Amino acid sequence: MRKTTRLIAGALLTGLALLTPAGAALADDPSASPSPGASADGSGPTEAGTAFRTATALQQGQRASAEASTGDYLYWVFPADAGERATVDATITLPENAARHGASTWQVDVYDGLRRRQACMYGRQTGKAAADARTVELKCVLRTVRAWSEPWADDPLPGSYYVRLTVVDLPSADLGLPVRAEVEVTSVDKGGSADVDGTLSKPLVPGVSAVSGTTDGSTDDSGTDGDGSTRTVSLGSEPEDGWSSGWWTDRWLWTVGGGILGALAGAFGYSLTRGRGRPSHVPPHA
Repeated sequence: MRKTTRLIAGALLTGLALLTPAGAALADDPSASPSPGASADGSGPTEAGTAFRTATALQQGQRASAEASTGDYLYWVFPADAGERATVDATITLPENAARHGASTWQVDVYDGLRRRQACMYGRQTGKAAADARTVELKCVLRTVRAWSEPWADDPLPGSYYVRLTVVDLPSADLGLPVRAEVEVTSVDKGGSADVDGTLSKPLVPGVSAVSGTTDGSTDDSGTDGDGSTRTVSLGSEPEDGWSSGWWTDRWLWTVGGGILGALAGAFGYSLTRGRGRPSHVPPHA
């Protein structure tokens, strides 16, 4: 009996060890470190696009910067995979107080690969800078990316996400003043808590479009270069380690660990209820 109890206790500890990584993945820790795809020094691009089609590619963990004029629309695009909850941080450095004529309001918006505006769970998405302020800091924490959802739903899905930063209100005399914008994207892996039964056949990443032009750099309607070849420009980005296949999830650990614990619990219950059997001095019943 003692030997059986020790064996069952050891097996229970093994099952709990299997469940430990899954439990850690479910922890909702806002201070968790960025995704492993982040670069070591956090350096990123030093420019920004001015439209969806010209958005500058940005990897999670990188810090992008751009010199621009007040009133410009600045665009970056970053990849987000299933199970990730991305956070966009933006900092705008304003010109000297003497050059400005009043307060200004800045806003950061995020769109998915279908150009659907994604709501921020929390964070300061719109910020007003006083006339004497030097910087404005904005934040947008997105919902967790789901591997699949209904076609009518507005859930965030794996693919490219566009960050748009611009001023939405300011004195007209301040249009055109130089500003510096910095954007950083980090994410937290939410693990099995965000898993769903289904996957997309392809992530929502813009395809490759044909860009036509002649040898002197001007464009035409032929869709070819001066030598007759077609030039292509990729409009999307993907994680440095590629997109997840979609079949693996830490729910497998819960399933296997739960099955082991259930079997051991049944064996332990049987060992408690079966008794010691028929005593040796009692003859069997006829």
